[in-house]
Amino acid sequence: VYFSPSSRSLLFDFQLQNFLIHQVQRMPDTQALVSEFVLKLKRRKVEGSHATARQTAELLRSVISQQRIPHTNQAAHLIEAVKVVGEQLISANPVELAVGNIVRRVLHIIREEDLSLATTAVGGLGLSADSDDDEDAERDDRTLLSATAVAAASRSTLRAPALHTLLEDIPDSAAAPHTPSSGGESEGKSKSADKSVRSRKLKHDVIEAINELLEDIDTCHEQIAEQAVEHIHQNEVILTLGRSRTVMEFLCAAKEKKRSFRVFVAEGAPRYQGHVLAKELVARGLQTTVITDSAVFAMISRVNMVIVGAHAIMANGGVIAPVGLNMVALAAQRHAVPFVVVAGSHKLCPLYPHNPEVLLNDLRSPSELLDFGEFSDCMDYGIGSGAPLHVVNPAFDYVPPKLVSLFITDTGGHNPSYMYRLIADYYSADDFVVQRRTALGS
Repeated sequence: VYFSPSSRSLLFDFQLQNFLIHQVQRMPDTQALVSEFVLKLKRRKVEGSHATARQTAELLRSVISQQRIPHTNQAAHLIEAVKVVGEQLISANPVELAVGNIVRRVLHIIREEDLSLATTAVGGLGLSADSDDDEDAERDDRTLLSATAVAAASRSTLRAPALHTLLEDIPDSAAAPHTPSSGGESEGKSKSADKSVRSRKLKHDVIEAINELLEDIDTCHEQIAEQAVEHIHQNEVILTLGRSRTVMEFLCAAKEKKRSFRVFVAEGAPRYQGHVLAKELVARGLQTTVITDSAVFAMISRVNMVIVGAHAIMANGGVIAPVGLNMVALAAQRHAVPFVVVAGSHKLCPLYPHNPEVLLNDLRSPSELLDFGEFSDCMDYGIGSGAPLHVVNPAFDYVPPKLVSLFITDTGGHNPSYMYRLIADYYSADDFVVQRRTALGS
């Protein structure tokens, strides 16, 4: 029976859809965890990119660990399962880009581990073929088989089936010399056991890599803080805005290295997170001065360096940052003051600001700006003859890459023009848009 490529694709989609539905039905605990986290994201119960990234990685690790993947197309099934969950998480809070970053990092991990296992399998096949000096024809067949498998895999955008899967599906007569009938049953059992081992191996390697990702997220502040002494020098004046744990650890690490410097903290209205940061810095023994946001241009001429955190770093080197930082960046450029952004690698986003998947801003509650009791007569349509008062409270600014002097991440210092290299190391181009195929959604 011959199936056209399109028919095989539809058949694979149908089988995959049925498999994923069965997986969700047999794992109510995992689905409950996903629903609970989605609800938290929708209600903004998870604050900060660090906490969001860590909880997303932990959830995806649980999803993968409970997946029962088949003997063939293992990586494809894991990728689709992660995308099913990833779609829900990203749509729950599109502004929190750390969610999508971690989903894409996990997808990249699956692809890399699958490629590693496939390379090992092909290498083992080549080794066994070269060791058989008495069977030249058989060796030629195996060499050709490996080349064909590699070519097929390179044409596949999903790398499914993987190289070792292609080799597994070859008939016994082509993959190995015919063995006596007495050993056929034991050989079948051995191949079945080998498939099961490879299935567990892929899951194990992926989970181990996610554990390493979680460790990187947890230690990113320390890795960034270790570089502070290279950038902050004696008797300098540092300006920052709002509150960032990464910035606080960075400044405190320089203080512990016996650097003496002063910090200007813009208060970061309307939430006034700068007040919180100022108290934390004073408690750690740093000379700290609180200024209003509107005083940034007046004070910038006395500053040697601006050090700020970020909500997300885009693929073009632009920064989505707390509101008010674009004004600080413009002031720094006007007075030739270095503008340095410190952020963990989990904030690197492979998308561009103009991508439709990216929401650059979030409007917060008007209560952060105005007391409703005091302004209720202006906000009520039914009272007074004047026009109603509208309140806009954006959460973020966009800082273009031309205003950024340096990025300091847990992998070191980088120029904005180097961001594309980090993106290539952390993400696969196939996963930039986390969206399942139409066949799965229909």
